[in-house]
Amino acid sequence: MEITLTLNGEETTFAGIGSESLLDILRRSGYTGTKRGCNTGDCGFCTVIVDGQPIKSCLEPAIRSDGVDVETIEGLGTQDELHPIQAAFVDNAALQCGFCIPGMIMRTKALLESNPDPTAAEIRAGLSGNLCRCTGYEKILVAVDDAASRMADETGLAADGGRLGGSQSCSSCDCDFGGGPE
Repeated sequence: MEITLTLNGEETTFAGIGSESLLDILRRSGYTGTKRGCNTGDCGFCTVIVDGQPIKSCLEPAIRSDGVDVETIEGLGTQDELHPIQAAFVDNAALQCGFCIPGMIMRTKALLESNPDPTAAEIRAGLSGNLCRCTGYEKILVAVDDAASRMADETGLAADGGRLGGSQSCSSCDCDFGGGPE
């Protein structure tokens, strides 16, 4: 069976077996940023973006991926030029072992593309399908808020000086995950 999809902006064809998941095909083809965790869809480590929506690639039959647009962590920034979300996670020390981080970053990307100015509750809800066993989540929540601000800064300022599609800083709300880095 052949599967042709757009992967990180490039049309790619994979050979596959009918029982394989999208995760199987990606990892076998060298896209190892997408992690295998539980294989039951519970951990979110395998999260990729398919046609603009975050999905758990361990549950997605590869055959259903024919003709779709897939984004993986490898399609974001590079080591020398991080994507704003990646930079926010690094700058806010929002990782320890790093195993969950690719899935967490991809879920964050999907969240911020659909809601560029999420509240604390919306961030929590948006990340609820992804687990982290090391960090306690607080720094991850701060990093997502920071990433929203960074991405808003990239869109520029409105005529009145406010951000276009911007994000309020965490310190201006009553959320319970701190005011961001000092």
